[in-house]
Amino acid sequence: MKRKIIIDTDPGQDDAVAILLALSSPEDVDVLGITAVAGNVPLSLTQKNARIICEAAGKSDTKVFAGCDRPMARDLVTAEYVHGKTGLDGPELWEPQMPLQDGHAVDFIIETLRTEPPGTVTLCPLGPLTNIATAFTRAPDIVERVQEIVLMGGAYFEVGNVTPSAEFNIYVDPQAADIVFKSGVPIVVMPLDVTHKVLVTKPRNDAFRAFDSKVGLFVAEMTDFFERFDREKYGSEGAPLHDPTVIAYLIKPELFSGRHVNVEIETESELTLGMTVADWWGVTKRAPNAMFMGDVDADGFFTLLTERLARL
Repeated sequence: MKRKIIIDTDPGQDDAVAILLALSSPEDVDVLGITAVAGNVPLSLTQKNARIICEAAGKSDTKVFAGCDRPMARDLVTAEYVHGKTGLDGPELWEPQMPLQDGHAVDFIIETLRTEPPGTVTLCPLGPLTNIATAFTRAPDIVERVQEIVLMGGAYFEVGNVTPSAEFNIYVDPQAADIVFKSGVPIVVMPLDVTHKVLVTKPRNDAFRAFDSKVGLFVAEMTDFFERFDREKYGSEGAPLHDPTVIAYLIKPELFSGRHVNVEIETESELTLGMTVADWWGVTKRAPNAMFMGDVDADGFFTLLTERLARL
């Protein structure tokens, strides 16, 4: 069945590919709106980038809202060193013409969950969980109305990419992540353990460029830029496309496998702040609260991604 979704995002080249995958798949996902949050770059850029992406897809009627400009309880940490000063470095960008919606992203999330039938809206966070946790805190009644949260964040075997123990999205706002993981909403997690298996190698990037379309060139130029960081840091064959795994799961969940485990978020330790403590082996006996993915059919993922993006 088609999923009604809200994409919560901090674009980010990989966020951009995730949004494009969703907008190219109307038979599978109905994008009710896109909510921007500060993360990879400040909010002034993430909300702008979200609109640029929608225009690149020819979907300028998509509703885009600006949300929280800083984490709930700490200073903002950004990642221009990965994504470039715009967050979408690579292609030549433009000033978006589509409007930013009036109102705050958190209010949109709350109002949408109160308006749509209970259990019919899936939240898809691709960045720090500030907007989602703020909505849950301001309007506790909406929590039980969420169908599911499918998010990119955290790690288990791979551990951290911004510190030795923490993945970036969770590290930026661990207090928000703690609220979300303790909410009781069904959660599916795409951690680094999965996303580092979906690398944009040169043949895969050449396939995007071969579309001979605005979107194909846009994606190819973004991933050309994005991959330089991971090649230097990890010695990998290309850049991991972290965030599109969220949308791919909604379309073809059979591409992924994992375990339903307990996940706790470290919010106090200076050494392990933002760590997703995933009880993979069940040693704590704590109740499972998240489906923590561990593997992916990478070829199937890129087949899906290439087929869908070619539509735009």
